[in-house]
Amino acid sequence: MKAGFWRLDWFLGAVMVVAVLLFSRLSDLIPSLERKAYDFGVQASSHTPSERIAVIAIDDASLSSIGRWPWSREVHARMTDLLAGAKAKAIGNTVLFSQAQVDPGYAYITRLLDLAVKTEPPVEMLAVLKEAEQQLNADAKLAESYRRAGNVLMPVLFVLGEPRGRPDNPMPQFMQRMAITVQGGDTPALPSQGVQLPVEKLGKSAAALGHLNFNPDIDAVVRREPLALQYFDQYYPSLSLMLAAQSLNLSPADIKLRLGDGVTLGGLKIGTDPALQMYTYFYKERDARPAFQVDSFYDVLSGRIPASKYADKIVLIGPTAAGLASGVATPISSSIAPVLMLAHSVSSILEEHFLTVPSWAGSAENAVVLIISLYLVLLLPRLSASVALWFSGSLFLALLAAHMGLMIWAGVWMQLMLPATLLIAGHAALLAKRFIGADAGKPKSDQSPAESDRMLALAYQGQGHLDLAWDKFRQVALHAELLDNLYNLSLDFERKRQFNKAESVLKYMHAFNPKFRDLEERIGRLRQLAETGVGEKRKFGRFEVQKELGKAALGAVYLCKDPKVGREVAVKTMVLAQEFEPEELAEVKERFLREAETAARLSHPNIVTIYDAGDEHDVCYIAMELFKGADLAPYVKPGALLPPEKVVSIIARVADALGYAHREGVVHRDVKPANVMYDPDTDTLKLTDFGIARLTESSTTKNGIMLGTPSFMSPEQLAGNKIEPRSDLFSLAVSLYQMLSGKLPFEAESMAQLMFKIANEPPADILLVRPDLPPGLAPFLERALAKNPEDRFQTGEEFGGALHAALAGAAVGTKVDIQL
Repeated sequence: MKAGFWRLDWFLGAVMVVAVLLFSRLSDLIPSLERKAYDFGVQASSHTPSERIAVIAIDDASLSSIGRWPWSREVHARMTDLLAGAKAKAIGNTVLFSQAQVDPGYAYITRLLDLAVKTEPPVEMLAVLKEAEQQLNADAKLAESYRRAGNVLMPVLFVLGEPRGRPDNPMPQFMQRMAITVQGGDTPALPSQGVQLPVEKLGKSAAALGHLNFNPDIDAVVRREPLALQYFDQYYPSLSLMLAAQSLNLSPADIKLRLGDGVTLGGLKIGTDPALQMYTYFYKERDARPAFQVDSFYDVLSGRIPASKYADKIVLIGPTAAGLASGVATPISSSIAPVLMLAHSVSSILEEHFLTVPSWAGSAENAVVLIISLYLVLLLPRLSASVALWFSGSLFLALLAAHMGLMIWAGVWMQLMLPATLLIAGHAALLAKRFIGADAGKPKSDQSPAESDRMLALAYQGQGHLDLAWDKFRQVALHAELLDNLYNLSLDFERKRQFNKAESVLKYMHAFNPKFRDLEERIGRLRQLAETGVGEKRKFGRFEVQKELGKAALGAVYLCKDPKVGREVAVKTMVLAQEFEPEELAEVKERFLREAETAARLSHPNIVTIYDAGDEHDVCYIAMELFKGADLAPYVKPGALLPPEKVVSIIARVADALGYAHREGVVHRDVKPANVMYDPDTDTLKLTDFGIARLTESSTTKNGIMLGTPSFMSPEQLAGNKIEPRSDLFSLAVSLYQMLSGKLPFEAESMAQLMFKIANEPPADILLVRPDLPPGLAPFLERALAKNPEDRFQTGEEFGGALHAALAGAAVGTKVDIQL
């Protein structure tokens, strides 16, 4: 054998097998392909959901009609009585009533009853007090409603994770009755270390309880639901499983778990993974109609939709309104409310539409990988190029057909993307080796014709592989017709802002014909673009760049000189072409220039002056007044806070500036310390960046940069409602809170939790965070951070005046209607 064995085709096949298998273990690429293939299989299926399931949504229309959340438990009791009277089969309420409802009047009545027992008042008075206590005890009313119905199921939430030690308290009896029998097996279910339960009075009156936990994959998409969770040495069912059981007149005693095998509900065997997680089937819209009919809570409660519609139905009640329900990503949707997720799960169980991974699937997958490996090592090297292409293509299509067929018709998921990837990579490597070896073994006169190389280069260019196209074009002898192709290639490189590569292509052409089109002019301009990333002569319009001052979210800030009047200005740039899709870019630029023009009308001592704005080479810029100071961001850290008097002085001046801008019809939209420039030496400040947060309606760029800061946004801004001046004042109040305490008034571990807190929960009392502050600031912030804009300060001037008064100790009036 003249050549080393490492040069043989079979050895390359073996190397590719090992490389792909190692890559699949070290990278998430192939697992991500498996997940995408799984999602595609779900989307391609066409099962019909159970007609027994109905959803009653706590939607925006219900909140507008009934009142803001949370509602009194009496409202839920009335809905339960309606559905029970209509003979609903099962009622699943996904609202977790984890705390007792204590209205102010009820607290006084209970105190009066305690006094009455001691003082022996007239019998009539005692009877009235007892009647009042019964009428005001909303939890008792809801519990009684649940007892009368006898078929209401409630959720619990477990904290997933391995427990340490023993629980602080034993599980209450009303929850222990839900524990499920385990039958053998040695693979544990998902463990949990904590639990959030409904109040005892409601938990005892519910027909059953079940967990409402979802377990998303690494890409945050929910594909599986744990039908049972392990809490120390006990196992508890999911709410979907209990709803299915209730509809079949079964109880927890009829549910059997076999660890590592599956779940049995009466005579129904539900396939799961080893951790007892069901691969939920997700139903698509049919004929432009949602999979499940969703009715508004208020329409049912008010009688617009007759309750008789829900006779013998499994009725699911839960929030869908923005701010109340954190959306869950699934294979068919980027976000659905948990109550709708529950509908898919219950239907999957009852209709047996769940997907399964049989015990033999792992062995079958390994066998397919082995078959493809043997094909690459033993058979493919013996085939001619055309036969190999036909054979490999047939195998690849067979793998895809097997994946889709098993999912759609058998409800079985086999992971076949690894062998499919191995097949493509191995075939491509062997094909490339053969072409390279053939070219190396031929004399120059026998090389592929120049036209073939040019066509291959054009094909690479059409697919976006510009570097491969450039390499292939250079294998073709330069001639006049090729110059047009190369010129277009340089334009493609320039569009991708790869200015050095675009310049290299033009220089290559220049050596052949320096007079071709505008070759010399473009080479000079591309050289400037490559050096500065900005444009010719380092200019923005008429403004000449002196130096870079700093980076911004979408670009940079430069010190420039205006030769027209001889003054220095600050120029803020935004490279919008890198951040927005081409179809959006024109609209974004137009909006940017319109917002800049609007902001340029403002003339106030505490607002930065804008001189000009423009757009050059997909770079938008704003030329503005050069201010000596820096932004206020460094002064929000606990160790660097300014004195309260100084903070109040700064925020009051910003409020005055906002009041002026609002009277001029301009809303800032992104008020925060980082957008206020301050010079401590002269105690002067400037508010900047008007309108930048309005660049897109979606508020985010394609690279994920969020325009606007969620922690400072008002509830109406997060909800996507119309932004008005009072939204700016809410953001200013958040800035005040942060500059006084070094903390934000609303903090959370995730974006969804943060949005929920801003929309629904009051901020922490600032005096608990920093007790040494003047006490008048607490009621001021309570009003300034009110959820309803009508309850806040209405103008910047009113805000600033009340702030000074609060610092001095004067009383701050409040319109906030606090409901317990």
